[in-house]
Amino acid sequence: MSTSDLLFQEVVGGHFRLNTIISTFDITKEALPDLLLRVKQGKVQIPDLQRSFCWSDELIIELLASVSLGWPVGSIMLLEQGQSDWSFRPRSVEGVCLHSQVQPTHLILDGQQRTTALYMTLFSENSVRTKGKRTQKLIDLWYYIDITKALDSELDRASAILSLPKNRIRVGAQGTIDCTTPDQEYASGLFPIAQVFHYPQWRQGYSRFWQYDPVKLELIDRFEQDVIKRFEHYQVPVIQLRSELPKAAVCRVFEKTNTQGTELNFFDLATACFASEDFSLRHDWAIKEQQLKQNTLLQSVRETDFLACVTLVATYFRRQAARIAATPLKKLPGIACGRAEVLDLSVEEYRHYNEKVMVGYETAARFLHGQRLLSTEDLPYQIQLVALAAIFTVVGPPHEQLRSKLEQWFWCGACCGMYTSWHEVRAARDMLEVPDWLLSDGAIPATIRDAHFGANRLLSSQQRRGAVYKSVSALLRQHGAIDFATGEALFDVQFFNDPIESHHIFPVAYCKRQGIAPVQYNCLVNRTPLSQLSNQKIGGHAPSQYLQILVDQGIPRSRLDAILRSHLIEPETLWNDDFEAFVERRTEALLSLVSQAMGKAPPDTRLELDAPSNRESA
Repeated sequence: MSTSDLLFQEVVGGHFRLNTIISTFDITKEALPDLLLRVKQGKVQIPDLQRSFCWSDELIIELLASVSLGWPVGSIMLLEQGQSDWSFRPRSVEGVCLHSQVQPTHLILDGQQRTTALYMTLFSENSVRTKGKRTQKLIDLWYYIDITKALDSELDRASAILSLPKNRIRVGAQGTIDCTTPDQEYASGLFPIAQVFHYPQWRQGYSRFWQYDPVKLELIDRFEQDVIKRFEHYQVPVIQLRSELPKAAVCRVFEKTNTQGTELNFFDLATACFASEDFSLRHDWAIKEQQLKQNTLLQSVRETDFLACVTLVATYFRRQAARIAATPLKKLPGIACGRAEVLDLSVEEYRHYNEKVMVGYETAARFLHGQRLLSTEDLPYQIQLVALAAIFTVVGPPHEQLRSKLEQWFWCGACCGMYTSWHEVRAARDMLEVPDWLLSDGAIPATIRDAHFGANRLLSSQQRRGAVYKSVSALLRQHGAIDFATGEALFDVQFFNDPIESHHIFPVAYCKRQGIAPVQYNCLVNRTPLSQLSNQKIGGHAPSQYLQILVDQGIPRSRLDAILRSHLIEPETLWNDDFEAFVERRTEALLSLVSQAMGKAPPDTRLELDAPSNRESA
């Protein structure tokens, strides 16, 4: 046995800190029959959240072929059990039938599919339930090796391995294969792989069947030496993680080694940890998910979002308890919602806070509706909703003074992209600072203090579904923006599920004809939320033309001008088809709107648009 030493990394506050050099895993080998025996006895099991066995017939044949040749098929990773104060809930490897509950000594973190395939084909004495090559339907198969083909060095070993249906009869173009009895196996020269570790008994029957024919005995001797012995003496590389490893480290390893198919996230890992204490996190989430989906603003809340929100609240109250206990500032526990903190959440903390967090989400939805956000598509940042729900869980429903403060915080974060990167860190910092600011008149949160919204955000942003556009659109709805064609307030149009999209005020076709650069006509200043009917009226016409069309269809000019102003558009710039004046005036108006929402003075912007630079050369 060889032992590898690692720099053990202790998870602290969401980061890794180098600690003393200790042994965290062992690298060894184990004989295949010994490993499979431990699987059969239940000493080696798998974490309950591992996906079910899903290998196809083809993959199983390739695995058996490699082992029969003594080729490497990869290592397996085992987690030692018994020394830690936490554990995954275990379950038996598929195909294992235990008559009583067995506490495993090891769990398979990586290599479950290979181990299960080898156990079911070599050790279970039952057919293997797998997927067919063509239909991918679940079928029960028995595996055989063609003795003669296996000894032909010119043939690929996989071609010597075949699978038969559960009744052991296969009818094909080349005839019928029938292995329903041992005598028929002997006659066909097909060795049942399920008898690999019972080879002496099968050999005796084979020899008697062929009346000890010297040619057949020589054939079976060669088969034993070249194939059977490979199975009997096959050594499986094993990486064994010590039980002293912290939960976060083991979960990180588990996630990284299980990236095929559906990737595991920290909700899956937390589910497994909670299950070890007989609490079904997945069942609890299913109930809460249905409750959240009843609100259009909360329909996109994922299980990971909810768990992160609970963790924010739990770590906040851990810190508060430490402060009350007069813990020195440098030793106060951190507030965070990263992977390490989520995996450190206890079942007791989840049970204590999860219903309070549900109320926090409902309060957040009511607050956002007041900001004229109606659906999940309107949310600038999903993670900001996590922070908002956590804050409401702590501070409760806001009165007028708290509401105005929270509006300032929300729009600073949404408009200025404060949650674009390092969003978990931002959410944790806001959880630390915002409640103190709201409840104790503490320092202004960094999200507000550092927020800056200038003209460049409006002029450079091209994302019509990005956070800035969503923020500006909501603020326009607050301002009372009215749809061009229908004359209804956009908030009312959207409330009744009529589609509202981002549309160009100076149409693209018109701008191209005028040689206006795409970076200019695609900027957010030239976009506004409108109905599909309004977009059809606009078409590719010059603004003065589509405005006249609307007037001709019965909208008085004074009313139309008022509609334009509700979008912070100066009507004369459109009637005169003056793109440069339109951009200048609307940029200033939008900056004023956003600055007011952020509770800050508008930037002193003297917009200078160089006319030639805004034109494309002919």
